[in-house]
Amino acid sequence: MNMISMKRFFTVCCFVVLFIPMVGCASARDQSLVYKSPTEISDPLESVNRAIFGFNNVFDMVVFEPTAKAYRFLLPSPVRDSVQNFMRNLRTPLIFANNVLQGDFGGAGVSAGRFAMNTTVGIAGIFDVAATQGLKYEPEDFGQTLGKWGFGHGFYVVLPILGPSSLRDGVGMAGDALADPVRIFAYSDANREWVYYARNGLEAVDSRSRLIGTIEDLRRNSVDYYAAIRSVYGQKRYSLVQDDPYGHMREDDEVQDDYDY
Repeated sequence: MNMISMKRFFTVCCFVVLFIPMVGCASARDQSLVYKSPTEISDPLESVNRAIFGFNNVFDMVVFEPTAKAYRFLLPSPVRDSVQNFMRNLRTPLIFANNVLQGDFGGAGVSAGRFAMNTTVGIAGIFDVAATQGLKYEPEDFGQTLGKWGFGHGFYVVLPILGPSSLRDGVGMAGDALADPVRIFAYSDANREWVYYARNGLEAVDSRSRLIGTIEDLRRNSVDYYAAIRSVYGQKRYSLVQDDPYGHMREDDEVQDDYDY
């Protein structure tokens, strides 16, 4: 990444970071008038988002889904699991950093232990030995860290190819990319830049291969596929920030009860 690109990157990040509090205030005013689930994301750009979503959906059906199906067909489950383990191990330094930024030093210890054990005994992370010793994988990213710090979603954004996101999580994605050890290693030599993109591409295909049935069901059974994906995204991100896979259900019930009362 050259200096001009870096300057542009930082300019965009600074603009977005400064804009988050403004969006948070606007969201607070809206919620004072109308009950909103804590998993609901404001979508003022819905018309633009739907257009990008439509493009992404076509791209997924024509390119991404067939690639994921071929990947699942050609590679047996143990090999796919090893790919996932290896990719997760590469992400562990970022998870550790976000654990620390969140003040979750217990989680940081687990991440450090997982990385040390899986990198050595697990042969560069191909085998998740740490999980068998009670050190379970817990994903963390800078978007979650911003959520822990009290930043709301901002507004919903559908990114070309990358899919659903939010203002907060977009900033988080940029922060994670900037601090990613794999990106730093790859961009230290122009001949190695392909490593970063190959890692991201393989990671995306592996993740998509694990969602084939889920996405097919959503497409087939949703009255509004766009709204369904937005809802699922909001619930998933809320649960990750709360470190509770069912937290959004309890929170919805508690807040709705208070609102009705």
